[in-house]
Amino acid sequence: MVFSLRHPFPEDPTLGRLLLIVLLVVLLGGVAFLVTWDVPPPTKQVETVIPDERLPR
Repeated sequence: MVFSLRHPFPEDPTLGRLLLIVLLVVLLGGVAFLVTWDVPPPTKQVETVIPDERLPR
C-alpha cells in the first residue's frame, strides 16, 4: 500500500473524514479545557537574593 500526503486513504474517504473530525473534536476540546480551567495562583512565597554585582549601574 502506498501512502500519499494528498490522499492518505484513497480507498476509503470516510475514514479520512472520520480522522479529521476526531482531530478537530480533540483540538477544540483541548482549547475549551484551557479556556475554562481555573489555574490556582502559587501560594508559596519565593525570595531570591541578587548580588549587587549583577545589577546594572
